[in-house]
Amino acid sequence: MNNKQKDLTLYNAHFIDGLVKAGVESAVISPGSRSTPMALLLAEHPDIKVYVQIDERSAAFFALGLAKASGKPTALLCTSGTAAANYLPAVAEAKNARIPLIVLTSDRPHELREVGAPQSIDQNRLYGTHAKWFAEMALPDAEEHMLRYVRITAAKAVYIAKQSPAGPVHLNFPFREPLLPQYDGLFERLEIEDLPAIHLSEGMRMLPKQEIEVLAAIFKEKEKGLIVCGEQQSEGFEKAVVELAEKLGYPILADPLSGLRSGEAHSHLIIDSYDAFLRNEKIKQEASFDIVLRFGAMPVSKALTQFIGRHDAIVHCVVDSGGGWREPIGVATHMLAADESAFCQALSARLNEQRDRSSWLENWMHINQAAKTIMQSVGEHAELDEGKLFYEVLQRLPDHSALFVGNSMPIRDLDSFFFTDERRIRLLANRGANGIDGLVSSALGAAAVTSPLYLIVGDLSLFHDLNGLLAAKLNGINITVIVINNNGGGIFSYLPQAGEQKHFELLFGTPADLDFSHAAKLYGGDYERVTDLASLDNSMAKAAKGDGLLIIEAITDRAKNVVAHRELWEKVSQEMNKLTAGEGFWK
Repeated sequence: MNNKQKDLTLYNAHFIDGLVKAGVESAVISPGSRSTPMALLLAEHPDIKVYVQIDERSAAFFALGLAKASGKPTALLCTSGTAAANYLPAVAEAKNARIPLIVLTSDRPHELREVGAPQSIDQNRLYGTHAKWFAEMALPDAEEHMLRYVRITAAKAVYIAKQSPAGPVHLNFPFREPLLPQYDGLFERLEIEDLPAIHLSEGMRMLPKQEIEVLAAIFKEKEKGLIVCGEQQSEGFEKAVVELAEKLGYPILADPLSGLRSGEAHSHLIIDSYDAFLRNEKIKQEASFDIVLRFGAMPVSKALTQFIGRHDAIVHCVVDSGGGWREPIGVATHMLAADESAFCQALSARLNEQRDRSSWLENWMHINQAAKTIMQSVGEHAELDEGKLFYEVLQRLPDHSALFVGNSMPIRDLDSFFFTDERRIRLLANRGANGIDGLVSSALGAAAVTSPLYLIVGDLSLFHDLNGLLAAKLNGINITVIVINNNGGGIFSYLPQAGEQKHFELLFGTPADLDFSHAAKLYGGDYERVTDLASLDNSMAKAAKGDGLLIIEAITDRAKNVVAHRELWEKVSQEMNKLTAGEGFWK
């Protein structure tokens, strides 16, 4: 090969091999010209699984789903120009959700920038503060010091992306023509003996022993405490936090994404219907507490957030292994940068004896069970409204399956109707930026490494990422998409905007009158329509076979859905008033 081809080939090959040596196992590629050298060499490397997705926005969310489900950094490659700009929504989600992405954008060389060359925009720091780190890469060069540079940069990119809090990094590669490397069998003969191999490692964040001692003394004095758990990734957390709660005698208010509502973490201390009973004004006012210990991301429940925010004259500890500032309520008194599992274990070890079960804990367990019984009565509804549909789908999920849940109403219905369960069901969602874009693609990325996987989304969310369905066909992925079609933005019916009848449907309801059977046909999938429990049983039985893409569509009524939800919440509130009657309940 000539010198230019040698530079292009070896430079990119060593970068890709550096990614692999640092732990990257998957890459998502969107077709393009300027990215040709990197794409061919990624496809050639024997230790990288390559996925192709034509739409860049979809590709980025697909990579995010892969990284979310696998826990490993995923590479993402596109050509130059606005292709790279389409990555921004997923990059923002990855930053907020702490997902490791290695974003590789191909670019025109410097002499073709800002001179009117086609497919050229300013790609330097394109993602701003949404990327943890940015590097403008040098032009390809096969000199040994440059191969060292490119391998070290690959390792650095992976290290920064994985470093807690994890997130996306962005590397911009300028390439001159010609763009074709000599790649065939290259990695079998690539010489790396004299080039650096970097071991990447990160220790666990721990609080000093004296700090734990001080906190233990505080907790020993506080009987009325709460443990609030959101989404987090600390290994062994479920067991550690339950053991801590048992010693403290505190209820655990467990968000569905915390991993505490299913599987081995099953415990009588886990409160799973707080969103329903914390809508009751009497409980919000009277259930005052002395201390809160919070782990992970903010929970989905607005009622819980408002409840915690109302009682701010107490000790409020936020434990975060990433050392972030996940505290939008503004009431925290202690921000503790420590691994969540290690913190629970260290604090438990210093509490010695287990606290006797108090009336405080008994009350939380009692009202939770009462609220849960009423919320479970949704299964008795004659009509297949959204609450009943969601509840019934949850009952039919197989053990050791995964459920990816869309934002807006689906994630809230998950919070309402997913109760503690001995089945091991992995729950996933994009709650970093809470957007509806990219949900289909993210779920498909997760489904590539976690099976069987079910996605529940609204009709507007599915429409918003309809292109994402192509990934199932191109990459041979099995996924069941359950679309709750209420012909518009259902969540707006619960918000103050719903009272603005003059323009509500035009601006917020946005009915689109979509029939998703056509989408299933377009992307080579199967289609089922659900109208009752019998058809739901048949559809879920078909889904259990796991053969490619299956879209299950249920037509619901937005207005009736609001009424049904509010009737359930009102029944819970009335029951809470009965249970907590009198002044001594919370004493």
